[in-house]
Amino acid sequence: MPGRGGGRGGGAPRERREPPPPGLLVVDKPAGWTSHDVVGRARRLMGTRKVGHAGTLDPMATGVLVLGVERATKLLGHLALDTKTYLATIRLGLATDTDDAEGEPIGDAVDAAGVGDDAVAEGVAALTGEIQQVPSSVSAIKVDGRRAYERARAGEEVRLDARPVTVGRFDVLAARTEGPFRDLDVLVDCSSGTYVRALARDLGAGLGVGGHLTALRRTRVGPFTLAHARTLETLAGEEEQQGRAALSLDLDAAVATAFPRRDADADEAAGLAHGRPLAAAGRPGTVGVFGPDGHVVGLVADDRGSARPVLVLAPAGT
Repeated sequence: MPGRGGGRGGGAPRERREPPPPGLLVVDKPAGWTSHDVVGRARRLMGTRKVGHAGTLDPMATGVLVLGVERATKLLGHLALDTKTYLATIRLGLATDTDDAEGEPIGDAVDAAGVGDDAVAEGVAALTGEIQQVPSSVSAIKVDGRRAYERARAGEEVRLDARPVTVGRFDVLAARTEGPFRDLDVLVDCSSGTYVRALARDLGAGLGVGGHLTALRRTRVGPFTLAHARTLETLAGEEEQQGRAALSLDLDAAVATAFPRRDADADEAAGLAHGRPLAAAGRPGTVGVFGPDGHVVGLVADDRGSARPVLVLAPAGT
């Protein structure tokens, strides 16, 4: 796919640019691109090598991918991205070896056109709530030091243990018959580590007809939604017009979106900038601390009677 990474072909190299401000870039990832592809493209569009992603998204999937730029890359590991929302299409009537449309069929197609709504609802209910799920064999989980998908694609048999996940919502939005198949458009709210492909596989298996995923779109990860996201085409247009794509959220807005806010006075802000703890915040979890100028200073969390620095984002002298 042309135009994914690196620079433009030919032409004189661009002059060295000043680094962009730190913040988050929320991308509406296109189908067929890996998360690494998107990071490479974002590095060129933002004019910096300091770009990282907060968790991957399958190549076949589209939707919300959160990137950190410059100093905000340090923020990525602290973001609460433990819940996600997806829109997906499940095809009943055929299983594949990857649990999605990119894989090879397992056995022959089964006539699933007659699978009724009540049976589907019962199957969906069994996969909702706190469940034990066996991840897809082409997941990124490491098995003896190698990714499961690497082993599977090399022809090895991959066995993964079931793990607890939470499916808070699994709603069938629409159903239709496509020849022998029954296609279900679904909405899934789930915990991090849940594989929607595995839900498709297990729903089909439970109904006795097989199933796989034909489309997947992530609409939310943590507090970040499609409302924050922009396409690569939009970002490229900004880069052409302005010399650099714009951030989705600067560092202040990113922290304010992702964490509870605590406003500090000048002495407290200066102390945190030097890595010193503050008085206890009196609330659980990580809190974003903002100075009297309205800019974020860092993240703190209560520990042993005080709010200790988790991450200093505006160290003294910057």
